[in-house]
Amino acid sequence: MAITLILIIILIIATAGFFMLKPQFGKQPSGERMEKIRRSPNYIDGAFQNIIPTSFSINFGEALKESLFNNNKQAKPSKEIPSVKTDLMAIPQNQNVFVWFGHSSYFLQINGIRFLIDPVLSKNASPVPFINKAFKGTSIYTVEDIPHIDYLLITHDHYDHLDYKTVTALQPKIDKVICPLGVGEHFEYWGFNKNIIIEKDWNQSINIANQCTIHTVTSRHFSGRGLKRNQTLWTSYVLQTPNLKIFIGCDGGYGSHFLDIAEQFAPFDLAFLENGQYSRLWPNIHAYPEETVKIAQELRVKQVMPIHSAKFSISSHDWDEPLKRITEAGDSLNLRILTPKIGELVDVNDTTQVFSRWWEN
Repeated sequence: MAITLILIIILIIATAGFFMLKPQFGKQPSGERMEKIRRSPNYIDGAFQNIIPTSFSINFGEALKESLFNNNKQAKPSKEIPSVKTDLMAIPQNQNVFVWFGHSSYFLQINGIRFLIDPVLSKNASPVPFINKAFKGTSIYTVEDIPHIDYLLITHDHYDHLDYKTVTALQPKIDKVICPLGVGEHFEYWGFNKNIIIEKDWNQSINIANQCTIHTVTSRHFSGRGLKRNQTLWTSYVLQTPNLKIFIGCDGGYGSHFLDIAEQFAPFDLAFLENGQYSRLWPNIHAYPEETVKIAQELRVKQVMPIHSAKFSISSHDWDEPLKRITEAGDSLNLRILTPKIGELVDVNDTTQVFSRWWEN
């Protein structure tokens, strides 16, 4: 009996190991890229570290139950999510706009430059098709709907931000990839030309087209697509144009690093800030809505676009709770919170544009 059990365990481990060789898991950094990573001041004791000491000693069983076997019946909507499908191809390139695809994926056009941030156009955010399925009504955009992209921006390599199927299908439409240190290994493994990949550590700058600059700034999070965590970096971005400053946030918990960012770059005309998938099990790596509002205040943001909700259920909270809480907190402080439907065109320059609270219906 004991021998049979051991053989079953060996078989399960071997099967899992073979499955993890599939391309969607990506590849750990190696060679010259690994040497560059080792020289980073943020890579300590064999892994990237947060600037602020961040505990992540959670019970694996509890976390798995929270993410995959959530018993909260309100964690997913009972009805189809409402959406509006904007023709991205038809948007004049002189307009400063964005279109949200749900969760943390969006199309951003600023100063004549087309950006695509953390696109997940597949119907699930997982290497396994039946896990972490998108809510009904949220998968209205396909790769065919995406216009030519000047810069693909990736904040970190988690599956709900870097989707193998999406980015490999988009490859012919992408001019440049900007990503945190180490993440380029995934792209090269998936067939992207290394000459179009721009990898950066924290607190670095990239001069791009039309007198615009992208700055990498810190986030309080983690990374990994397999068993080994924090072998690639995670980052937020600051997009600076001659007339606008936009904060492109990564997942992450609240911390004093936002004041440091504010000291260098604030105020911001617009900020995309994480708002969702928070939990008592990981309070330091996903901000609560009230903390998101505090971040917006510290960054001195004119308009906040809350992301990381309304498409996938990764935590146990009600699916619409993040939107309820952040709009309530924003109203109490007279902070402008943008709440477009998935696919709705948002004019970045129009601070009077009105949005419905669509989740209430």
